[in-house]
Amino acid sequence: MGILITIVLGIFLLLGVVVVKLAKGSKTIEQLSIAIALGTMVSLVILELIPEVLETFHGGMLAVAAVAVLAGIGILKVLDHFIPDHEDGHKEEEQTEENVIHIGVISAVAIILHNIVEGMAVYSICTESLKVGLLVALGVGLHNIPMGMLMYSTLQKDSRQKQVMILGLAAVSTFFGGLLMACISPILNEVVIGILICIALGMLLFIILFELIPHLFHCKKRGLTILGILLGIAVILVSSCLE
Repeated sequence: MGILITIVLGIFLLLGVVVVKLAKGSKTIEQLSIAIALGTMVSLVILELIPEVLETFHGGMLAVAAVAVLAGIGILKVLDHFIPDHEDGHKEEEQTEENVIHIGVISAVAIILHNIVEGMAVYSICTESLKVGLLVALGVGLHNIPMGMLMYSTLQKDSRQKQVMILGLAAVSTFFGGLLMACISPILNEVVIGILICIALGMLLFIILFELIPHLFHCKKRGLTILGILLGIAVILVSSCLE
C-alpha cells in the first residue's frame, strides 16, 4: 500500500503542470509560479529541512551536516555550467527565455532528490500506520503542486522531449524513493537519510539565492510576486499541519 501511495504523489506534481498548461503560456502565470515556488522552498527550508537536520545531527556531527549542505550547493554550481544560461550576449528576450529554462532544469534536479527522500519517508510511515501515512502523503502532495507549476512554466519554451523526460522523472521520484526504502530499509540508517536531506537543503538554498530571487527581482509586477510568495508559504503551512 505504501508503494501505491508514493505513485499517487506524482499525480499531485502533474496537477501543477495542468494548472499552468490551462493558462496557455501566460507570463503572469509564469511569474506567479516562480513566486509560489520561492515561498514554498523558503518555507520548506525553514519549517521542515533545517529542523530535520538539527534533529538528526548533534554536536560534532553538525560539521558532517554542513559539508553535506555545501555538497548540495556545489553539485548545482557544477551543473550550472552545463545548462544554457542567459549571459551569452543574446537579445534580451532570448536571454529571459533561456534564464527561465535554466531555472526549470536546475530546480528539477533539487526537486527530484527532495522527492526521493520524501518518498522514502512516506513509505516508512505507511508501514507503521496507514492512516498517518495518508495524511503525510496528502501534505507532501500539496506542496508538489507548486513544484509542478514551477517546472512546467519554466520549461514551456524547451523541447517537448526534454519536458517529458524531466517532468516524468520528477513525477516518479517519490515512487522511486518508496521503492528504494522498501529494498534497502534493513541497511539504511538515520545518518544516511540525514545526509540526503542536507544535500537537498543545499540544492534548495542554491536555487533560492542564485536563481529564484534574482529572477523575481527583475520582474515588474511586485504585487504578483508578493502574492505568489504568500501562497507558497500558505501551501507549506497547510501541508505541515497535515504531516
